[in-house]
Amino acid sequence: MKEVIKRYKYLIVVLALNLLVITVRPETGIAACSFSGRNLLNFLVILAPVFILIGLMDIWVERELMIRIMGNQSGLRGILAAFLLGTITAVPLYALLPVAGVLLRKGSRIANVLIFLCSSAAVRIPLLLFELSSLGWEFTLVRCAANIVVIFAIAFIVDWLLSEEDKEQMYESDDLEKYAKN
Repeated sequence: MKEVIKRYKYLIVVLALNLLVITVRPETGIAACSFSGRNLLNFLVILAPVFILIGLMDIWVERELMIRIMGNQSGLRGILAAFLLGTITAVPLYALLPVAGVLLRKGSRIANVLIFLCSSAAVRIPLLLFELSSLGWEFTLVRCAANIVVIFAIAFIVDWLLSEEDKEQMYESDDLEKYAKN
């Protein structure tokens, strides 16, 4: 029982706060519960397809193929694949973290996984289109160029700073599963 409470402590706190607000201010409590429910539904609607696709990727894409495409010896091809894969995403960043775990488990280079995540966060095509229509091409071009430089700098500096022991720990699937449970 203690393990269940520890694992779901944040959910329990949110539910308790919603119940407290419902008893003190029913209108506000109902609005808060409705908001929490919509967010939970949105979270589940986004994550369910992502997890299905991750499972399919995990089964269908062989480790050797992923190493060839995005592994340590992939060179410029791996960098471009990671960057392009990141720019075409249209899901929230929290949904991409499990994808990054599968990429690591399949043998992708750490720098390429970081390029994928950072480009997903900063240079995705839907974001660029919105920026272009709202802020103009000059701003979009300058911000995009600056972000690309920073993305590659972050990815390669982190990859360079990690020791071989750190990298080995990141590639072990048992550790990935352990971190996913916490």
